[in-house]
Amino acid sequence: MKDTYRHQGMRNKLAEIVEAKGISDQRILRAIKKIPRHLFMDSSFEDHAYQDKAFPIAASQTISQPYTVAFQTELLEIKKGDKILEIGTGSGYQTAILLELGAVVYTIERQKELFKKTNLFLPKLGYKPKKMIFGDGYKGLKAEAPFDGIIVTAGAPFVPKPLMAQLKVGGKLVIPVGNEIQTMTLFTRKSNKEFEKKELGEFRFVPLLEDRN
Repeated sequence: MKDTYRHQGMRNKLAEIVEAKGISDQRILRAIKKIPRHLFMDSSFEDHAYQDKAFPIAASQTISQPYTVAFQTELLEIKKGDKILEIGTGSGYQTAILLELGAVVYTIERQKELFKKTNLFLPKLGYKPKKMIFGDGYKGLKAEAPFDGIIVTAGAPFVPKPLMAQLKVGGKLVIPVGNEIQTMTLFTRKSNKEFEKKELGEFRFVPLLEDRN
């Protein structure tokens, strides 16, 4: 698949839709206009790529709704050079958005099929996370902690304690918490022991998988 002027026009419209829903960070809107989302999906679903909705990808996972991606990203308040941990690489679209904002991205994927595919695909588009890891997102990435921000792109039935522990003071964790329907939750670390919690509406995500072996 190629990236054409038609695709660019569709991206511009998508960015307008996302902005109309309340996203105000112009850097995120520019990233949506730039990143060829149709390339992250099967070519037979190309017509769905620039609609503001989630869509199935490999391994029973989804590429998140663009508004949801933008909403979660905006909550992180990323500054260039921020160290961000992404739990659930998926198609790599969220990863690309983070990289466009100048973040240093560490990303973990639990599904082997998706991990292999995205690990090969992202560099072809010029997107290179600092590290892409096949592993259990519940455990985070202690060796590279602490992080300025952690973003979880799947529904978590509870908030994994390792992720809280791996935040810098001042850092933010954005995580959808719940089973059938998730509440988007923002934790800001105020001190070693104190966290501020905000709940920011209901969303639907595929479940975050834990390595139970």
